[in-house]
Amino acid sequence: MGEADLNELITGCLRQDRKCQKMLYKAFYGFAMGICLRYANNRYEAAEIMNQGYLKVYNSLGKYESSRPFKAWIGRIMMNTSIDYYRSNLKMAYTDDLEKAEHISDDNELPDKRIDYHELLQMIQQLPHGYRTVFNLYAIEGYTHDEIGAMLNISTGTSKSNLFKAREKLKKMIRKAAEITDNLNGTHQTQIVAINAAYLQLSFLNNGIRR
Repeated sequence: MGEADLNELITGCLRQDRKCQKMLYKAFYGFAMGICLRYANNRYEAAEIMNQGYLKVYNSLGKYESSRPFKAWIGRIMMNTSIDYYRSNLKMAYTDDLEKAEHISDDNELPDKRIDYHELLQMIQQLPHGYRTVFNLYAIEGYTHDEIGAMLNISTGTSKSNLFKAREKLKKMIRKAAEITDNLNGTHQTQIVAINAAYLQLSFLNNGIRR
């Protein structure tokens, strides 16, 4: 979508033009849904969060500064809406500040299994809400633990601990998926590699979840 077309849609939305609102919704549907899916338990919840996000988009368009990339602006709203949704509907998986969380290691070895985007998304959706939220903010959105702590009203150590546990659970799910694949293929040996947040982040970047 060109800049002129986008500005025309925004102007129409500011006039409460339903047609323009619908067109703007469709234009960024895939992008917005991709963000919400990472925080939701399923597609139904993601749609609910996304619709709440679009209401905020429409209500905040008057504050949008055209000098900022619109896609990044709408993405931030969807992310914040996702966080607000779960902050009001769940008890975060708070843990005591763990000393081991200060030294998160990527040395654990994993089967060399190429993970499909949808498979990885399903694994992330299986994480407990608190772990999932911290993982998304750190590994995908790129926030620091100090920033995450301020956003979620938790300590820096708790953020690190939740990230550590999220990654441990993901590693177990990846190992299990690899074992199932090996059994189906009748093989018992796989090449061993390490997995880290950068690998998971790259998987999302390559599949268009973060633009």
